[in-house]
Amino acid sequence: MGEKNVISPAARGFRLPAESEPHEATWIGWPHNKTDWPGKFSLIPWVYGEIVRHLAPGEIVRVLVESAAHEKGAQRVLERVGVDLSRVEFFRVPTDRGWTRDAGPTFVRREEPKPEVAVVGFGFNGWARYQDYRKDARVADRLARRLGLESFSPTSSGRSVVLEGGAIDVNGTGTLVSTEECLLDPRTQVRNPGFSRADYERVFREFLGAKNVVWLSRGIAGDDTHGHVDDLCRFIDRRTVVLCREKNARDENYQALEENRERLEGARLEDGSKFEVLELPMPSPLFFDGRRLPASYANFYIANAAVLVPTFNDPQDRLALGILSEVIRDRPVLGIHAVDLVWGLGTIHCLTRQQPA
Repeated sequence: MGEKNVISPAARGFRLPAESEPHEATWIGWPHNKTDWPGKFSLIPWVYGEIVRHLAPGEIVRVLVESAAHEKGAQRVLERVGVDLSRVEFFRVPTDRGWTRDAGPTFVRREEPKPEVAVVGFGFNGWARYQDYRKDARVADRLARRLGLESFSPTSSGRSVVLEGGAIDVNGTGTLVSTEECLLDPRTQVRNPGFSRADYERVFREFLGAKNVVWLSRGIAGDDTHGHVDDLCRFIDRRTVVLCREKNARDENYQALEENRERLEGARLEDGSKFEVLELPMPSPLFFDGRRLPASYANFYIANAAVLVPTFNDPQDRLALGILSEVIRDRPVLGIHAVDLVWGLGTIHCLTRQQPA
């Protein structure tokens, strides 16, 4: 693993910090691919504007754009919604699509001998589903060079190890959660053919500093990534996760979410202690053009100045925001209207990527 670097990042003290730890910046890719939101694309830049409006007071927002004209369009939207543009930096780096969580760089950090951030450049293959990913696959490497950061490239048998950011979540002290459906299914959307559980756990340990891996079962209905964990189970702090729960036994999410609950109840953190598991409701099933969409409150993003939570014009919106507000008390929990956004099959967490301070 990692033939380009003899000593692994973890051996040199690097780890993947928890999202709740301080950020230097949040990265997003300004929308441009109309096939992601067919028939609704004109609405999407305004949702991005609302997201940036809440991010910018607490950290720099770094925006990937295609060209000078694309940057100008983004600036117009941001100015109109009241964003202080001195808090926004634009990077002209071509992308295929806007899902920065999955194709963007994975930033790791170490504290000794001096604070330092580096990039782990995982491979990206369009979720082993789509063909338009060649530009996205180069984003992590290009940004590492632009930022002057050391970059590590996990490889196996001469191939890049593919891993999307939405496939994992970490507590920052050694525990990582993922799903078997996303990474271990041998037939559907296979990211790394022939990779075993042990292979993934070695990559997590060596490149992200995660010594303890908890495997959940399946993701939620409508998710075209085939099981990303950031739609169902998220760390709030070192010991606490929120886990989505579907109360309707006839809903297609019911069985999978109950199984994930059972697994978490039997799982342990890196120090051997039990997880504290809090229930997060699911919104009512959301459909557009006859397709079920992956609407989930778990796709929130913990920024420096706020927690941004997707909302769906649903009676459960208020309950979800209340649950998160009770456990996250050091920054406001804010709802972002995501009924249009989720037509792209992802929401706020899928669009954002944190760069640790």
